[in-house]
Amino acid sequence: MSEARIAERVPDEVLRIAEDIKTMRIRGAGRIARAAAEALMIAAEKYSGESLGDFLNYMEGVARLLVSTRPTAVSLPNAVNYVMSVLREKEYGSLEEARKAVIEKAREFIEYSRSALQRLGEIGARLIKTGDVILTHCNSSAVESVLRTAWRQGKRFKVFATETRPRFQGYITARDLAAEGIPVTLIPDSAVLTVIEKYRVTKVIVGADTVTANGAVINKIGTSQIALAAKLHGVTFIVATETYKFSPYTVVGQLVEIEERSPTEVLEKPIPGLAIRNPAFDATPPEYIDMIVTERGIIPPKSAALLLWGMFRRHPVDKEKPQVEEDTIA
Repeated sequence: MSEARIAERVPDEVLRIAEDIKTMRIRGAGRIARAAAEALMIAAEKYSGESLGDFLNYMEGVARLLVSTRPTAVSLPNAVNYVMSVLREKEYGSLEEARKAVIEKAREFIEYSRSALQRLGEIGARLIKTGDVILTHCNSSAVESVLRTAWRQGKRFKVFATETRPRFQGYITARDLAAEGIPVTLIPDSAVLTVIEKYRVTKVIVGADTVTANGAVINKIGTSQIALAAKLHGVTFIVATETYKFSPYTVVGQLVEIEERSPTEVLEKPIPGLAIRNPAFDATPPEYIDMIVTERGIIPPKSAALLLWGMFRRHPVDKEKPQVEEDTIA
C-alpha cells in the first residue's frame, strides 16, 4: 500500500496528533511518546477495512508517519516500536484479534509511562534537600515530577528556570512549579553562569530526549553549555528521564540526528542576506553528568550501555527497525 493511500485512510485525530508533534504543540519526550501510542490506538480502533493483511500494512504506514514527525527524541520510535511489536512478532488468526492486541499494547505503554513518571519522581526526590538552589532548563515532565514530589514531602528549595529560547518551553516549567507553590524565578538562557555564581546553585536537574549507549544525553539546545558551567563550579548535574528514552539505535553505532527547525522560530521576519541556524538539541558528554535518575533507579551515565543491554538483550538490535522489548516497560 502506497504512503499516499495510507495517508488518505488515516483518521483525522491521528493526523492532528502527528501534526501537533511535528509543530511542537505536543512537546516533551514523554508526552510525545504517549501521544504516539494514543495515535496508534486510535488508528487501530478506527480502521475500516476487512483484511488482516491490509490492516498490518495500514498500521505500519501509520507508524512510519508518526516516527517521521520528529527525528531526535528516541521516545517516539521506542513507543511506536513497542506498540507495533505485537504485530511484528506474532501472527494473528483474525483482524479483530490483531486490532485488540494493538489497542491493549498502546494502553499498556501509556499506563506504564505515567506510572514510571511517578516512580521516577519518588526516586529523584531523595536527592533534593531543604535549602537547595536548583537550576533547570526547558520543560521536562520527569524534572517536574522530581521537584513536585520533593516539595510535597516538605522539602523547601528554590528553582531557577531558563526561558529556553527560541520556543520558550521554560515558561511552562515556571508556570507549573509556581502553581505548585514552589519558589521559581525565570531567567534568560544567557544568565545561567551568573545565576550559578551569584545565587550559589547547588544542583542542576534537566530532562532528556535521548540517552545514548555511551551515556551522553541529547536534550534541548543549551543543555551542554549549562553542564559545562555546572562542571566549572562543581555543581551536581542530574538528568531525570524514563528508561524508554534510552536509545537502542546507538548500541549498533547509529548516530542521533539533531533536529534543525525553521529559522522563523528565531526571527519571524528574516532579514535579506542573513543566515539563521536553529538546532533544537545538543549532546552533553557523560563526563559532565553526575547521575541519571530513572524509574528503575539512579545510575552513572557510563552504565547506560548496561541498562540498554538488559532491556534489549533477547534480540539483536536492528539498526533500521530496533525492536523494543517487554523489559523496556517491565
